[in-house]
Amino acid sequence: MTATAPARVGVLGGGRMGAGIAHAFVLAGSRVVVVERDGAAAGEATRRIHESLHGSVRRGTTARTPEDLVAAVDVGTDPAVFAGAGLVIEAVPEDRALKLAALRRVEAVMSADAVLASNTSSIPIDELARGLRRPRRLLGLHFFNPVPVSALVEVVLGTATDPDVGAAATEWVAALGKRAVVVRDSPGFASSRLGVALALEAIRMLEEGVASAADIDAAMELGYRHPVGPLRTTDLVGLDVRLGIAEELRATLGERFAPPGLLRDLVAAGHLGRKSGRGFYEWSDG
Repeated sequence: MTATAPARVGVLGGGRMGAGIAHAFVLAGSRVVVVERDGAAAGEATRRIHESLHGSVRRGTTARTPEDLVAAVDVGTDPAVFAGAGLVIEAVPEDRALKLAALRRVEAVMSADAVLASNTSSIPIDELARGLRRPRRLLGLHFFNPVPVSALVEVVLGTATDPDVGAAATEWVAALGKRAVVVRDSPGFASSRLGVALALEAIRMLEEGVASAADIDAAMELGYRHPVGPLRTTDLVGLDVRLGIAEELRATLGERFAPPGLLRDLVAAGHLGRKSGRGFYEWSDG
């Protein structure tokens, strides 16, 4: 049987990640509702999602028309629209208090049998679940940037997650045309823990003058067949995001995840990678 996505999906947060998640579910046939914090943010999210969907049409990755795709997305500011969704994904910034408050707000309006997911890349699902009334309906769905072309979604199962919820989420990921990697809840899960470890060492090497950013990346791309090197990947992920994950892992796993001074300095200067136009590389499409 072919896997199918939920008929109606909610996304809390219409930034780069939230917009990408909305895009993926629209292409899989879902009706998507996105909720932002205010009218200005909702307008920006609408623009971002529409541009992304039009891009899929131009690239020939869908046979549907732009009008059909755009009509499948609604963007607003009232979480009450999540009441009819079978799945709601929280995609707010990687801040523990912010995510927990967002999940509580969403759970309060969701159907009791709907699934609630966090797109967190490092915060333990069990910790988020402790603040909810229905922890069995919560799991992690860790998407990767850029979502429309990424082939992976990490499905993170908390201690309380209902096995049926995990099984359904794995099928939904397949319906998106992506590969699900199922992991037990632990600091940094699998992808963030490994990815950050490599990225931090690459940043230390750059800080020590071992090699240029381009040569460090080339060593991993050509020597180990990584499609993108760790420094360029960090630019794509966002240096601020990498720093936040590193701080989280340092607190739980120890000093081997201590962020290098160079990473802190670049974030403090506003050099966050592609989204700001400059990180370890210069970007003209940030």
